[in-house]
Amino acid sequence: MTTVAQTSETSQPSAGGVGASAGSAGAAAPPMLWAEGLTKSYMRTRALNGLSLHVPRGSIYGFVGPNGAGKTTTMRILATLLAPDGGEAYVDGRPLTSNPGGVRSKLGYMPDFFGVYDNLTVSEYLDFYAAAYGVPKAEACRTIPELLELVDLAHKRHDFVEGLSRGMKQRLGLARCLVHNPEVLLLDEPASGMDPRARYEMREIVKELQRLGKTVLVSSHILLELAEMCSHIGIVQGGRLLREGPVNTILQSLRGARAVRIGVMGDERSREAAATVLARQPGVGEVQVVGDDLEAAFTGDDGGTAALLRALVEADIPVLRFAPAANSLEEIFMQLTEADGADGTGGASV
Repeated sequence: MTTVAQTSETSQPSAGGVGASAGSAGAAAPPMLWAEGLTKSYMRTRALNGLSLHVPRGSIYGFVGPNGAGKTTTMRILATLLAPDGGEAYVDGRPLTSNPGGVRSKLGYMPDFFGVYDNLTVSEYLDFYAAAYGVPKAEACRTIPELLELVDLAHKRHDFVEGLSRGMKQRLGLARCLVHNPEVLLLDEPASGMDPRARYEMREIVKELQRLGKTVLVSSHILLELAEMCSHIGIVQGGRLLREGPVNTILQSLRGARAVRIGVMGDERSREAAATVLARQPGVGEVQVVGDDLEAAFTGDDGGTAALLRALVEADIPVLRFAPAANSLEEIFMQLTEADGADGTGGASV
C-alpha cells in the first residue's frame, strides 16, 4: 500500500511542555498530532480539563486511562467530530478547530462502536467509503484489495458484512479508516470485545501500519496490549493528562532510580553474597529478592551499571543474568492514578 509523504505544509506551533509531562514528546521534532489546553463540559460534567498531548510523527501513542477518563471525548475532538469549549489541536501543523475541513483528509478515525451496512459485501462496503472520501475509482480498485490483504480479509471480499465475526468487523473498520490513505490514525479501543487471537492480530496490523509510516493514536485500558505495541504513552485521568513520553522514559522516571535484576547461580547463600557485594557499591540503594533473582535500586549511569557487573564478577559471584528491571505499565498506571486521586484533583469525566 502506498503511503502519503508526511511533510508539514505549515509551520507547527512550538510543542511546549505539559505541566504533568515527563518532557515534551515533540522536543526533538514537531509532533504530527498536537493539542494544548483542551476543555469540554457536558452540562455540569467536566469531561476535559485542560488536556494537552504531543504525538510524535511515526509513533504508536497509547492513550491510557480508566473508563470515564476523557479518552473518547478527546478522540472525537481530534477526529473533528466534536468541538472543544477551549484549547486547540493541530495535525501536521494545521489547526483542527478553526479549519476542520483542511485536516480531515489526513485523519482516519475508528470509533469504539461503529455501524456497518449489513446488505453490502465487504468489497462494496469499502468501495462505498472510498467514494465518500472522494477517492478516484481507479485508485479505489487498486487500494481496496491491498487493504483487504493487510487486514486479512481478502478471502471474505464477496461475503456480506452481516456474516462477519466481531473481530472481522473490527478489522474491516480499520480498513475503512485507511481507504483515503490518511497519515494519522485515531483508534478508540480497537480491540474491544475481541478474543485473545483477534486482539493479537489487530496489534500486529497496527504495528505494520507504523512501519508503513502512519502515526497512530490508540486508546485502551488493556495495558498489556499497549506495553507490547506502543512507542509512547499518555496517561489520562479526570480529563487531564498526568504524564506522557516514550514508554521506557516513563518507566524509568517513575521508578526514581534504575533497577537492576541479577540472577545468580547457586542457592540462597550465593544470593546473600551477591547482595553483600552490591550493597557496598556506590549508588546502590535497597537490594531485595524478587523470585529467584536479586533486584537492586541504583542511581548511577550506564558506566556505573557496568561497574556493578564488574564488581560481582571480580568477587567470583556466578552471575547468570544481569539486566535492567522496569516497572510494568500496570504499575505505572496505578501509581499515577492513585496519586492523582489522593491529591483530590481528579474530576468527573467522559
